[in-house]
Amino acid sequence: TDADKKGGHLAQSKAGGGLLLRESAQCPEADEKEFQNTSKYKFFNTNNLWVDLRALKNLYRKYDGALPLPVMKNSKTVDPRDKASTKVLQLETAMGAAIQCFPGASALVIPRTRFAPVKTTNDLLALRSDAYMLTEDFRIVLKEERQGVPPDVKLDGMYKFMDALEKLIPNGPPSLINCKKLVVEGPMTFGKDVVIKGSVTVKNTSGTEKELAAGVYEDKTVEL
Repeated sequence: TDADKKGGHLAQSKAGGGLLLRESAQCPEADEKEFQNTSKYKFFNTNNLWVDLRALKNLYRKYDGALPLPVMKNSKTVDPRDKASTKVLQLETAMGAAIQCFPGASALVIPRTRFAPVKTTNDLLALRSDAYMLTEDFRIVLKEERQGVPPDVKLDGMYKFMDALEKLIPNGPPSLINCKKLVVEGPMTFGKDVVIKGSVTVKNTSGTEKELAAGVYEDKTVEL
């Protein structure tokens, strides 16, 4: 779904035919739109790995204790809250990329209903809304009404951290059970009993925090 498209997808190596993982950090900026084409790339990584420890031990011996994983470069700032702070490069490897090191490795296809990732505050806002439910065996799953597709939430960068998210929803998250996409731009808070339906964009360009009042908002752009 659109909520998963940045997570990295499985591909087949042209050289050997085996599986490999392609992360968004490995994608040139010019190709990013195509990389996130969910109609072309339909199988995305869930970061759940099952590894034969004997096979892993043999690989460590073969490669002198370090698997030959691709190194990815991510641009960051020393203070993640201050974009004007010193720029740095974060070098990292993806654990899931190890799939290319195991000859004959395979992937298990699971339904989207079993996957509820929280990588950003976008994901967390959706997860805390009424689009999800807690089952009797303590699993968090999408409600049946969602038909396996989570709300697509895009928050302004100012809500990247938990304290900012809490200030955004002082009365709890809005209702997203019938939401397709929610976009939030600018400083604001959600009032109590806000219901989002369809695709809704909420904008505030004034620079002063404003509240989205209680009510039902459906397929529209709201300017505060």
